[in-house]
Amino acid sequence: MTLSLSHFPVLTLYLLCFGIIAQAATVTYDFNITWVLTNPDGAFEKPTIGINGQWPLPHITANVGDRVVVNVTNHLGNQSTSLHFHGLYQNGTPEMDGAVGASQCAIPPGSSFTYDFKIKQPGTYWYHSHNNGQYPDGLRGALIVHDPDSPYKDQYDEEIVLTLSDWYHDQMPPLIARFMRYSNPTGAEPVPDAALMNDTQNLKVAVQPGKTYLFRIINMAAFAAQYFWFEGHSMRIVEVDGIYTEPAEADLIYITAAQRYSLLVTAKNDIGSNFAFVGSMDQDLFDTVPKTLNPNVTGWLLYDEAKPFPLPALLDSFDPFDDFSLVPVDGMELLEHVDHSIDLTVKMDILGDGANYAFFNDITYVLPKVPTLYTALSTGVSATNAAVYGVNTHAFVLQRDETVQIILNNDDPGKHPFHLHGHAFQVVSRSEEEAGAYNGTGSLHMPKIPMRRDVVLVRPNGNVVLRFKADNPDKSPLNFKEQSSLLTYYSDDYEFGYFIAISSGMSTLKSTKLTGDHVKVCKELGLPTEGNAAGNTIDFLDLTGANKPPAPLPAGFTSKGIVALVFSTLSAFLGIAVIAWYGVGDLGPSELASAKNYVAAAGDKK
Repeated sequence: MTLSLSHFPVLTLYLLCFGIIAQAATVTYDFNITWVLTNPDGAFEKPTIGINGQWPLPHITANVGDRVVVNVTNHLGNQSTSLHFHGLYQNGTPEMDGAVGASQCAIPPGSSFTYDFKIKQPGTYWYHSHNNGQYPDGLRGALIVHDPDSPYKDQYDEEIVLTLSDWYHDQMPPLIARFMRYSNPTGAEPVPDAALMNDTQNLKVAVQPGKTYLFRIINMAAFAAQYFWFEGHSMRIVEVDGIYTEPAEADLIYITAAQRYSLLVTAKNDIGSNFAFVGSMDQDLFDTVPKTLNPNVTGWLLYDEAKPFPLPALLDSFDPFDDFSLVPVDGMELLEHVDHSIDLTVKMDILGDGANYAFFNDITYVLPKVPTLYTALSTGVSATNAAVYGVNTHAFVLQRDETVQIILNNDDPGKHPFHLHGHAFQVVSRSEEEAGAYNGTGSLHMPKIPMRRDVVLVRPNGNVVLRFKADNPDKSPLNFKEQSSLLTYYSDDYEFGYFIAISSGMSTLKSTKLTGDHVKVCKELGLPTEGNAAGNTIDFLDLTGANKPPAPLPAGFTSKGIVALVFSTLSAFLGIAVIAWYGVGDLGPSELASAKNYVAAAGDKK
């Protein structure tokens, strides 16, 4: 399909208006969240979560300084929901972050909730459900914040929003249930059925000779990172995750789930050919690759509709641009003096239910009975005591304006993206894969002006060091992004492991006022809005009744033992099934004769 300005739901081209100073405005969206039937890969029709009866979803667009109001009504009937505005810091409005269990209760079927916040930062973002791994079923869309003061405003002619995503034919509830079962003790994530661009395939983007385009690339995937490139055209990276960067030439980028890139691409003057652009899912993430899987999704820069649309050339290997080398335009220097350092080791392990979970420092996240922000607002002076947020919320309390360092050690052979709410962090050190835990040597080579973003990849059995200023008096969840990709997908939704830092600028946080919608939806779900993680409003240090994870494995069991036991058990059942199948079958002539001879011989022995 060929898309142009008239195809707004799938591809939006934003014409620049030069010399016009934008005035702050209130931008209002009414979102009725409903089920629709879709078939974006042409292979399977599936119930999908749409808005106002449509899918793909509308873009949310605003200018820096605008107030955004999103009125959400949940008409799904069988699922609760929420909306998170990914990458927006929500400084001053932490109650509008949309993360269920952290800043609100879910919106139950038939109920409504209004998100109301001011946008103070430019860039490329997205919005999505932040509840029960729901968004891969369709509830995700682009969020674009225009900037009249962009350093690149005079360097391009049009904007093109291009989303990448993986697609599953099964809906998330049964898919997650199979994923988190004892029969999947290795924690193998479900492999997508297809890759999409702008929620379709075979996308065609009309371009004009000699014009320069700003491509805003958003990976809205549940799980799969993608390699992305334009054939016959180079790219200049000018923004990542809302942070303007010095222009950086690239032929190929690697974009994890939830990351965003803005790229300047100049069209050729010659209209003799059309050119492919490609997203290719990273198959290293998949435990097994089905023979039927096409990991690629292809679009074309359309110069001439009458010309052929060539298939992209196959790449023998991928050598993507290293985002660690990017330099922010604002020149923010390395945060050198660290006030608070937090070491986190990430691992996957099996609990007593036989399912595989993610852990930070041997703690796996469990949803508290009271959303964490509500606990911070209702526990008085105890709000600065990390214990009130519960063991499995894994809270750290920070002093306002501290320089915080997070050392992430990936004790797992998989690639894992991580996202921090409320902040963009400096990436001051990142190892190659198999480097093991951080040993401090990276501090000798930290860049003077580090790259900043809000989603970072940690390589297999490697490490990364992040730094940020605790200047947002909010909860700042650090989540797994990939397994959330299947457990509350991309781990911007937690069930897999989750870290929350509470900034103790409590005088500022106390100015936060919960709207009536916050109280209403919790009441409709029968959930408390005050007290510690267990809902205790009398003794904030008494966590009796708090939600807990499954019990650990019985003493003497190991993860490898569980895997061996599961597969031995499955083999045993398979053997029994074969015996049963054989036993109920009819005997052939030779088998019947042998049986008669055996019976006769047994009778002679008597």
